[in-house]
Amino acid sequence: MLRPLPLLTTLVLAGPVLVGLIGAVLPAFGYLVPGADMPFSRALDWPGLTRALGVSVFSGVLSTLGALGLATLILAGWHGTRPFAWLERALSPLLAVPHAAAALGLAFVVAPSGWLMRAPATLLGWERPPDLLILGDPFGLSLAAGLVAKELPFLLLMMLAALGQVQAGSRLAVARSLGQGRVAGWLKTIFPGVYAQVRLPVLVVLVFGVTNVDVAVILGPTTPSTLSVQITRWMTDPDLSTRAVAAAGGLILFAATLAVLAAWIAGEHVLARLGRAWVWSGHGLPERAARGTGLGLATVSAVMVLLGLAALAVWSVAARWTFPDLLPEGLTLRSWNRFGPEMLATAGDTMLLAVAATLVSLVLVIGCLEAEVRHGLTAGQRALWLLYLPLLIPQVTFLPGLQLLPLSLGIGPSLWLVLLGHVVFVLPYVFLSLSGPFHAWDPRFAQVATGLGASRNRVLWRLRLPMLIGPILTAVAVGMAVSVGQYLTTLLLGGGRVTTMVTEAVALASGGNRRAIGVWGLGQALAALLPFALALLLPAILYRNRRGMRHG
Repeated sequence: MLRPLPLLTTLVLAGPVLVGLIGAVLPAFGYLVPGADMPFSRALDWPGLTRALGVSVFSGVLSTLGALGLATLILAGWHGTRPFAWLERALSPLLAVPHAAAALGLAFVVAPSGWLMRAPATLLGWERPPDLLILGDPFGLSLAAGLVAKELPFLLLMMLAALGQVQAGSRLAVARSLGQGRVAGWLKTIFPGVYAQVRLPVLVVLVFGVTNVDVAVILGPTTPSTLSVQITRWMTDPDLSTRAVAAAGGLILFAATLAVLAAWIAGEHVLARLGRAWVWSGHGLPERAARGTGLGLATVSAVMVLLGLAALAVWSVAARWTFPDLLPEGLTLRSWNRFGPEMLATAGDTMLLAVAATLVSLVLVIGCLEAEVRHGLTAGQRALWLLYLPLLIPQVTFLPGLQLLPLSLGIGPSLWLVLLGHVVFVLPYVFLSLSGPFHAWDPRFAQVATGLGASRNRVLWRLRLPMLIGPILTAVAVGMAVSVGQYLTTLLLGGGRVTTMVTEAVALASGGNRRAIGVWGLGQALAALLPFALALLLPAILYRNRRGMRHG
């Protein structure tokens, strides 16, 4: 009964991606879309193409290098120390904050009229915000900084999980006994093994950095925008022939992304050779500077995101608030009374969609993991690549095709199509969250239960799943957070008919109503954080008289 589930899961993951790619290739070459004339030529003739593609690649590569470098410096210099424990507690909740909510909060902090400028303005006597192009700078630096702040917790937690598989303690002890400093010893003996474990997540971060839409809309340049944002505009243009141009643009961005991935992999080989030469040289690093830089920048990253969430909260209840005052003159619930009812209705739809997508993903994941156990199946490297497939192919490449191909068959945008799109992106994260605890469950429990006459189904439902309720709830929280943050999937596959908190929040970003942005942005962040709070609270309640059942 469970044996077909791995194949079904494969179809759920790969099917929509392949259909979307077919649906992108055909319009790009003049099929499916009526009146589409030379889509590739129109995309290539867009005046901002070179600049947009350059900003996309630059911000994506810079943000990936920044997040990976910071995560490495933090672990190398501070893993196992008290400051690291504090930093981990500060960064972990930020993993649940949707990209759009984090970007909106950062915009409130770093804008010329934001909190960072208000403090010195009071001391310097400024009456107006400085005329500085911080948000939307032409090089995408603010976009890269926002991506670093959001991706750092993800990479840090991935690397933490990989540390247990590389014998970090013994390797570092050997390096220290040979006279190496803490950071240099960690980089020489532990980093290669850790990077091999987290290589796929790093590539996912790289692809997202080059091709993201929601963060680029809020923090990225506008003249021109990044290529992914321009593709989204073509896709939502009332002129249907422009959608073929969007498909062509998606393929151009896909080709550029493949080139970036190839360059990154080539860079890995070059860095490996340089690293081996450095290891044999015996040279170290300026330890204090490396440790201080890592801790300082990571702390700044965490503080900036937390300040952004605080700014959203304050703006949502702000009365009159003029520059350069640090705080508003008064607090009022007027904005919540005005925008709250609509937001709550949208929040209900958002959470229902997130629950449905997560439950479908959870059933498939548990079925696959149980099938592995019962039938002796092993998820090899190919299966891992398949799991990451929807995350390694740019969304703006296959999602337009996933809309256009069904549309040509008479299947218009709908809630069911949006749900399918959410499952494609939620399922990999649920699998990654649950596979480790599921395989770590002690099989001797099952052997004892089987010896007492319990069936394998009874072992699953009465023993394994109850003991793994903590990891399951964590996987559910991760899946719901991913669904709540799905912007492009909802926008394109819903065709404007399906609205969620993220689509509304990003739509408001182009306006000037900061109070409305505060309400919607904070609401979206709370919608993603609530499942994590429940994932921590429910096991504590369920296990209060069953301490021996805690597992994983």
